[in-house]
Amino acid sequence: MTFNDIFKSSFIEKVTAFSPLDMCIALGLAFVLGLFIFLVYKKTFNGVMYSASFGLSLMAMTLITTLIILAVTSNVVLSLGMVGALSIVRFRTAIKEPLDIAFLFWAITVGIVIGAGLIPLAFFGSLFIGIIMVIFVNKKTSDNPYILVINCCNDEAENLVMGTVEKNVKKHMIKSKTITASNIELSIEIRLKDKTTQFVNQISDLKGVTSAVLVSYNGDYMG
Repeated sequence: MTFNDIFKSSFIEKVTAFSPLDMCIALGLAFVLGLFIFLVYKKTFNGVMYSASFGLSLMAMTLITTLIILAVTSNVVLSLGMVGALSIVRFRTAIKEPLDIAFLFWAITVGIVIGAGLIPLAFFGSLFIGIIMVIFVNKKTSDNPYILVINCCNDEAENLVMGTVEKNVKKHMIKSKTITASNIELSIEIRLKDKTTQFVNQISDLKGVTSAVLVSYNGDYMG
């Protein structure tokens, strides 16, 4: 054994075996597509509280996933260890919007595809998904559901309320009905007939009605 054999490092051999050019190209393409995903997310966001950090995390996730796949594809032994290391990762952040999950999987998928070297698939697939997202997510519909919450005093007032609702909405369905000693609370899912909510004022003026509240309904209402 010579003096050079003592200080011989397999780590240095792995560094020289890996191509810095491939890494720069892959990460550059991942950044471009991650930025594209971020812009599509920003364009299609329909909520009230926009989270810029979530949009930036989409770009970061694309880059990080690409880096991981580059490491995995360069060494079979490392890939087995990487799978074991990633299996202990747990994400505890609650995803409130179902569409956000689609963007997360999109960013991860792009990172995997670029890391695997399938660049045309990553570009054309992302372009197609982006066009679909912009067209369908931003598609406006006039048939949005609403929840009408009515508090009334007796059965007579309830009958007046239901009669007014039937005349002024396109479709309605009672979601819940709560009865106490002096109050009846109705939660009614409605579809507006011609985008007008003037009938809510009429309901609030009915005899025996103590309150009338109209809220937007996204499917998460618990009666």
